[in-house]
Amino acid sequence: MPKTIYLANPYGFSAQQKAELLPPLVEALEALGLEVWEPFERNNQVDFAEEGWAYRIGQADFRDVAESDAIFAVVNGVPPDEGVMVELGMAIALGKPTFLFRDDFRRVVESEEYPLNLMLFTGLPERGWEDSYYTSLDEIPSLDKALARWATGA
Repeated sequence: MPKTIYLANPYGFSAQQKAELLPPLVEALEALGLEVWEPFERNNQVDFAEEGWAYRIGQADFRDVAESDAIFAVVNGVPPDEGVMVELGMAIALGKPTFLFRDDFRRVVESEEYPLNLMLFTGLPERGWEDSYYTSLDEIPSLDKALARWATGA
């Protein structure tokens, strides 16, 4: 049974991002042998006119975070997407292996060491956190990085 990874991302809110940015990211993760749980695909098939739709989506996303083996969070934006931050916080609290992806060059904080709010790094190792932080799709399959080692057991 393949390991599952929750792909926390804001790409489903935009038709263009969903069509252009999401597929190569999913493919890169699947190429590692992972089963990708993408929340817009898994949990957004609801009638938005129906009362309680937002609650049901939030609960389904929470269940997926809790039941997945790890999280890969797209942390682009200034600040990063609020929903992704909540999903990331849940995964950190649950002790899930955490991997961050940011190909956005804009600076979010004044820190020279960390490119984002330091709380986003609490799910990463204290030393060598850079191995769990990705700035391009090309880094995802690299055994020099933590995700490929975790996915393959290397």
